[in-house]
Amino acid sequence: MELNVINHTRRKGQVKYREVFLAIMEKAREVLDLPPESAVSVIFVGDRRMHQINRDYRGVDRTTDVISFALADNTEENDYIPAELGDIFINVDAAQRQAEEYGHSVKRETAFLFTHGLLHLCGFDHQNEEDERKMITYQKRILDEIVSRQD
Repeated sequence: MELNVINHTRRKGQVKYREVFLAIMEKAREVLDLPPESAVSVIFVGDRRMHQINRDYRGVDRTTDVISFALADNTEENDYIPAELGDIFINVDAAQRQAEEYGHSVKRETAFLFTHGLLHLCGFDHQNEEDERKMITYQKRILDEIVSRQD
């Protein structure tokens, strides 16, 4: 498993999540049968940059918490998943706000956002209730053993 962590914020220490992200990738590899050589880049940004990305690439004129850019568009669950999955952009400002809102740690929220983004890279989505239920089930299976809701 290969993971590139890039911090495009003024906040120091984002690399501290590297081991958690690697554990999430390993668990996702087991659960989703990903190639052992899977590679992901995670880029930490703030509200302003995430707003720009969301506007420019998705046509949505507001910030968001996480955006994934898959190298391959896997719309069917049984599609081939390439080793190089893509990029996950995590908004550190949104992670802080949401951690406070949901009453758990920034670590838990950041790990959740990474897991959510990773599932998008693997072709999962939440455009309808059935797909959302499936995605939530995988999120829990992958994340809850690694970072508890109390962490």
